[in-house]
This record gives sequence, C-alpha cells and structure tokens, in this order.
Amino acid sequence: MATVAPPPSKRQKREVLERSQIQQDVTATTVTGSIRARFLDSDGKELAETVEIPLADATERNVSTLLNTLLQREREDFTPYRFRIQIPNSNTVIDSYPTPTEFLEVLRKHGVENPFETTISLTAEPQSVFKVQAATRMAHRIPGHGQPILTAQFSPKTGSMLATGSGDSTARIWNTETGTPKYTLQHSGWVLVCSFDPTGTYLATGSMDKMVRLWNPDTGKQIGKPFTGHTKWITSIAWQPYHLWGDDGPRLASASKDATVRIYMTSGVTHHVLSGHKSAVTMVRWGGLNYVYTASQDKQVKVWNALDGTLRHSLNSHAHWVNHITLSTDSILRTAYHDHTKVVPASDEEKKAKAKARFEKAATQGGKVVERLVSASDDCTVFLWDPETQGSKPVTRLLGHQKQINFVGFSPDGRLIATASFDNSIKVFDKDGKFLASLRGHVAPVFQLAFSADSRLLASCSRDTTVKTWDMRTFKLKTDLPGHEDEVWALDWSPDGACVASGGKDKAVRVWRH
Repeated sequence: MATVAPPPSKRQKREVLERSQIQQDVTATTVTGSIRARFLDSDGKELAETVEIPLADATERNVSTLLNTLLQREREDFTPYRFRIQIPNSNTVIDSYPTPTEFLEVLRKHGVENPFETTISLTAEPQSVFKVQAATRMAHRIPGHGQPILTAQFSPKTGSMLATGSGDSTARIWNTETGTPKYTLQHSGWVLVCSFDPTGTYLATGSMDKMVRLWNPDTGKQIGKPFTGHTKWITSIAWQPYHLWGDDGPRLASASKDATVRIYMTSGVTHHVLSGHKSAVTMVRWGGLNYVYTASQDKQVKVWNALDGTLRHSLNSHAHWVNHITLSTDSILRTAYHDHTKVVPASDEEKKAKAKARFEKAATQGGKVVERLVSASDDCTVFLWDPETQGSKPVTRLLGHQKQINFVGFSPDGRLIATASFDNSIKVFDKDGKFLASLRGHVAPVFQLAFSADSRLLASCSRDTTVKTWDMRTFKLKTDLPGHEDEVWALDWSPDGACVASGGKDKAVRVWRH
C-alpha cells in the first residue's frame, strides 16, 4: 500500500498560526559582507582563482555551483562538492561547513579577527564522480521461493547477480537483468544470511541447520564440504577484506546463536574460535585494519585481533541487545577493487594495491587511517565508536528513536549515518553523530536501509509493504515504491547503482530500476 505523509498535529498547526500572527523582522536575519575564498583540491593544488563570495549566498551548494562555473563545466556535468575550511596561518581544518549565518562566528572562534580581509582556503572534495538514479518503477517480480525471503545481497562484480536466502531452506541466485532464476542452493534449514566475497568469486550462505556452505555463484555448485562447528544457527557472515588476503586464500567469519564466532579458511578448516560473548552473537564485521567486530545480545560489542584471535576491546555502553553494527568503510571493503570505472586490474598484486588504496582513501581522516564503528540496540540508542584511538570509550551517543533500532548504516562516502527503527522512522546523522534529519513516511516499523553507491540516495523497506527512496541532500521522500503484498524484510542496492532488490513475506523478489 502506498503511504502518504501524516496530517499536521495540533501542535504543528498552533505553531504555524503563531508564526503567521507575529510580524516578521526581515532585516535581522540578513547576512551582510563577503569573504575572499580560494579553492584547493585534496592535494593542496589551486583549482581556480581567488573570488569574493557574498556571505548571504555562501551556502555549500551555492559555493559548489560557483566552483563548477569557474572550472567552465556544463550544467549537466556539474560535480557536487563538499568543502573543508582551512584556517589561515594554522593547521586547523573545519570539517563541517557552516551556514551563512554561522560563518563569521565560526571563523572568529578559530582566531580569524577580520574575516572580510582574510583569504580563506576551501578544500574541495568531490562527493561523487558518478550519479545513481532513484529507482522509480518495478522492473521485475520474480517468483521462485516457497517461503518468505529473509536476506538479499548483490554481487560486488555486477548488478545483474543477486543472491537471496529464504525460509524454504534454499538460497537462490537470480539474474536481475532478465528477471529469471539461475541456481537453487540447498540447505536443510532456513537460510538466514548470504554473503558474496569482495571479488564476487564465492558466495557463503548460513542457515538454521548450523552450517555455513560455500558456493561458486557462476555455476551454482557447492565448493567443498559444509563448514561445521557451530551448535546453533548462523546469524551473520563477514569476509576478510581483499587487501588482507594471504597466499592461502580468503577467510570468513561466521557468527552464531551459540555465542561464538568462528573464522574459517575456504577449505573449511577452522582458523580461530572467538568465544567471549555470553549470549547470541547477532552480527560480525571484518575491518580493513584486520580487526573483527562482533555484536551480541549480551549488550556488548567486542573487537578482536583477526591474526591471533585475541580480544582487544570490550565496548559495554549499551543497556540492551545490540542488533546491528556497521563500519565506516563497509561499502568500500565489500567491493574491493570494483568501482564505478568498471576497470579491473590485470594482476592480483594490482588488484590488492587498488583495493588497499580505495580503503585508505575512504578511511583517512586528518592524515591517519580511522575506521569508525556504529552499533544499534534495543535500548533505542546508537553509539559511535573509534576503538583505535578512543579504546572502549564511545565517541558519542546518538539519540532520538522511541523504539528498538533494527539497522544502522554508514553511507559509502563515510559522511552520513542512517538508522531504522520500530518507531516507523529513519534518522540521519553526520559522521560525528550530529543529528541532521528524521525521515517520516513509513507507517510501520522500518526493517532495513541501503545507500546508493554515490551516497546521494537511501532506500528503506518496512512492514507497511513499501520500499521508499530518500534524497540525502534535502532529506525528503524521493520515490515511493508500492508493489509488495506483505512485509518487506530484505533490501539491497546494487554496488553499480543500477537497481534495488527487495524481498519479504510475499515470497517473490522484486527488482526496482529508474
């Protein structure tokens, strides 16, 4: 069912009435004066000549348009920029761009006595060099599963290959271009999780039958024997990032209801068992610095050294189950050397070098590699962590949801954090945990979110049977995609941005395109 925005509440109506009755003081809010700005790229090279910008018009969007004009680009070729302000004669860099009314105050606070006569350096960072179109229509409805769909993931190699896991004890691989099923992968229990490795060579599936199985997604054939060892069902799977792979191939970590995480080689040999949680492990993530992060129903998030399986940190701030964790570099690690250029390096060394360079570029903040972690819980809060520099102390706590939080995600560029909750809303925060917006439109709990590869759009799925996409610049609803006949539980946006796939209680996969 399509949903409409709820009517304004009494309080909102009253506020509108009060505002209309008070005479507006027009002159008080006008910002006067101008600043001189020179534009630099991330390497410190000058991009364009120094220009004078009226403060009243100095919004980030306007300054981005000005820079594109100075670089003599056609309007269709405009690149959106984010700016960081470098304070003259000091090493201070202001990461978050202020509004025109805050501009002078921010500069004076950082020691710029006379902003009107000082030339300010603006470091321009292109947000994305390609643009993903919002999904607007259902391209395919693909039946096949005999029970509800519980998980879905696209291959990092191509947006035309999708894997789903279902309550009918099978995982299936689909061709999203033609809208047809390719292979059926058999388990003996519900398939709760499926995960492609960063190269797209392997597909791992975890099930209620306590086993992890490895498949070749191109042939649909099982590789080796099932990975055994867990005594309860598998809840999550994480692959070792590609730039950390050894000569003996990749490793993968599987989390289970039995409170352990097992690290396997692709031969099925158990490399380590991470046991320290007192209750079910809900989520596992493998970071680019070779740490394994685990979340559990014992209210803890633990950080482990993947090399020797030792515990590094125990993060204990949550007051209830931890449902979901995400790393700021997740989408880069998921795609390794696959990017929008679609250029795949020839040799393994070049592939590793490209994957490592992409990871370091995404993770570098202030000259050092920083991998941040967010955790979402049933205590209605989200914590932001930086275990490398802050240890077991959280960076900040993100508040605002009234009910349990199901899902938390970082945008691919690492600048936004989005959370989905049972209170029917999605909240968006910046990378430092500052609240930006509440996205309201769903009329039932929101289960999952997926950012587009260029971080400009966010897709969400809900119990209200709809998938929605949201604009991350205006924080408004972009498209409403009704079409499911029941609750939507699984969602993914293809890494190449071509399509969104969703599945749920109505047993059919739906593919959405522009």
